[in-house]
This record gives sequence, C-alpha cells and structure tokens, in this order.
Amino acid sequence: MKTKLERIAAKARSNKRQRFTSLAHHITPQLLGESLSEIPYNTSAGIDRIDIKKAQEKFSPWSQEVIKQIHQFGYRPPAARRVYIPKPGKVEKRPLNVPTVFDRTLQRSVSKLLTGIYEADFLDCSFGGRPKRNAHQAIATVKKAIMARRVNYVYEADLKNFFGSLNHGWVERFIDLRVGDPRITTLIKRWLKAGHMENGQHEVSTVGAAQGGPISVLLSNIYLHYVLDLWIEKVVKPKLSGEVYYIRYLDDFILCFEKKTDAERFERVLVKRLAKFSLELEPSKTRLIEFGRFANERVKRRKQKMQTFYFLGFTFFNSRAGNGGYALGIKTEKTRLRRSTAKLKQIISAKRHKPLLEQNLSINQFMTGTYCYYGIMGNIESLRQLYYYAIKQWRKSLSSRSQSGRVNWEKYRKILHHYPIRRPRIFVGYKQLYQMALL
Repeated sequence: MKTKLERIAAKARSNKRQRFTSLAHHITPQLLGESLSEIPYNTSAGIDRIDIKKAQEKFSPWSQEVIKQIHQFGYRPPAARRVYIPKPGKVEKRPLNVPTVFDRTLQRSVSKLLTGIYEADFLDCSFGGRPKRNAHQAIATVKKAIMARRVNYVYEADLKNFFGSLNHGWVERFIDLRVGDPRITTLIKRWLKAGHMENGQHEVSTVGAAQGGPISVLLSNIYLHYVLDLWIEKVVKPKLSGEVYYIRYLDDFILCFEKKTDAERFERVLVKRLAKFSLELEPSKTRLIEFGRFANERVKRRKQKMQTFYFLGFTFFNSRAGNGGYALGIKTEKTRLRRSTAKLKQIISAKRHKPLLEQNLSINQFMTGTYCYYGIMGNIESLRQLYYYAIKQWRKSLSSRSQSGRVNWEKYRKILHHYPIRRPRIFVGYKQLYQMALL
C-alpha cells in the first residue's frame, strides 16, 4: 500500500498541474486496517459507542461494505458526537467533534491518500499537520529569522474561529484543482456537512470543518495554502521593498519584516484578503510590534520597555548572550504553564489513593511529555518551575490521604528516592534548533 501511495506522490511532484481522476480504488481493506491500527487505543467512541476493541472485531465486514458504498456513492458519514474542551486561560470552552471510530478510520485513509498529492504543493512556510513537520521546526525558523536576518518588526496573527469559518464552496473549489475523482470529492462534501449530535439533536453543518476529524486538519492546510501561503509568497513578497519571513502553523502565523512600511501595508491588505474567503483576524491575538536585534537598541535609546510576542505556547523576548551580544529568549507562555500545573494537579489528585508506583508512573508520563515539547534550550527555568510544583503537590496529596497526618520531608525524601519524579531535561539544543530551521 505504501508503494502505491508513494507513486501517487511522485506523480504529484512531477506535474504540479495534474488532476487525479481515479483515486478511490486505492482505499483498500489494507489501507483501512493500517489507519485503524494508528488510532490511539484509548480514543473516545462516537455516537454509536463503538470503541477501538469493538471496531477491530467488526472490521472485516465493515471494510468490505464501506468500500462498496464508496464506489456506489452510498456512504453517508454519521454525525459526530459534540464535546467541549477547556481553552487555555479562558472560561469558555472549545467545541470538539468526535467522529465514530469507523468514520475516523475512513477519514484517516482518505487523508493519507490526499496528503501525498498536496505535500507536493505545500510550501516550506507551513508546518502544522504535515508529515515530518512539527512545532519545533516552526519555532526554530522564527528564531533563525530574528537572529540571523534583518528583522525589525514582528506581526503575530491568529484567525478567529478558523475551523468554524471555512467556506464549503471555496473548500470544494480548492480540492477540485487537484482531485477529480467524484467518489473522493463526494466523501469530502458529505464530511463537511455531516454535522454533530448534541443533547439528542442533529445539527447539520453549512459552514466550517469541525475540529476532531482527521480530514479537517488536511482541509485547513489546503484552504490556507491557497488563501495565505501562495498569496504571500507569490503576490505579496515581490511587492515589498524589504525582507519578510512568513511562518504558519495551522491557523497561527508569524511574519517578520525588515521595514515598518511593508508591515503596515501588509496589515491593510490582509484584512481584505481574508474577508474574501470568509475569514477574519482575532483582534486580541493579532498585533504588530517592534522587535529584533536592531529594534531592541532603538527601544532602549527611547527608554521604553521592549515588547514580547507569543507563538505555539512560547513567549519570545529580547535577551543577551553569554558574550554580551543579542540573543532571542524563549520561555513557556504563562497561560500554558498554568495549564500544565492545573493538569498535573488533576493527575495527582485522581491517583492519590493508588499505589505509589502507579502514581509515580502517571506523574512521570506527564512530565516527560511536557519536557519533550517545552524542552528547548533557554527554557530550563520554566521546566524547573513545573518540576518543583510537582514535588510540592505530590507531597501535599500524599499528606491528605495519610491517616497519620502530613508526610514530613524526611519521609518524603525516602519516597522520592524510590519513586523519583523525572527532572527537567532539554531535548532540543541550540545546534539542533538551528539545524531544524527551514530558512
């Protein structure tokens, strides 16, 4: 199966204008089985309440039937189950759609099929939701642009309710440029309109691509590829007089400018460009600031405070290197750090009556995941804050369950000796970060 998908990708790379009119026959029981096996075992069930285990038991007859339905244009995706998840630092919650396991399997398979085509088109400025691309590469590219290029202004932007604002007509037009198989395009149209179930009511979607389904990430990248990426690279940049660097991770993007006039000109045309495609900026997360090596010196001369900006859970600020020169500082964003401590507290509280080994494993699993993402050189202090919080919170939790009262530090040190909490670790050093940058 991998060889067939690689052949499709090779064709897409060799001819950027080729329109693929026969793709559905690549959706085979083997591809569906691979997609099902990649879904996490603890994933939530959809409205049919079928979990991974039950789906595996029913996979053979389902795979044969769904392939038949695809070729006969008979597959109707079931509505997703609507849940709400907390937004970092906010009271309101983000809606999330949970498709059935079987529908998620099919979405993954179609996404794999189309990814080979669109990876040939996507530009280096795009990082989120793509194979062999990650947030660390996006961060490294921002860091290198500011440290090694003539950057004086940073424009940080976020799209308001992006996934909920995608215009179905534009999605279909963008897909049609590369995909001409009506069996695949029909599936995409039906996924867009499938909607969700909430409180027993089925709400059909007329706009947006709900977060939660594997196909939504690919569709969002295709949408912004045509709306922003190509426009900025092919239309905007040639018209600007200074240097400009553009980095996007899903609906979050950063532009680094050499000249203020270029940045202000871009701001004005961006709003009009987005409006054409039913999108708008989130005002609270969008701004233009003076930032960078030379900007730092100018701001100091004016005796003003240098501003910071935020990207992918990190705060970027001006700093000094060991030799006294300029350096770009990076640390965990405050709201993300608070979210991590709140999650850690929840984990410790939920496990406090379990054996010490089980508690320790849960704590360390969370700490390792956090270190892996936030463990970038220069951010050790934020990791230490989380580590010391874990030390204090676990002792507090053990004391609350002890019949003999508080666990004193002498006893707690013995516990930590046998069940140590994983210490902070930097996973991405300066050299590695520099090599990751696609600039």
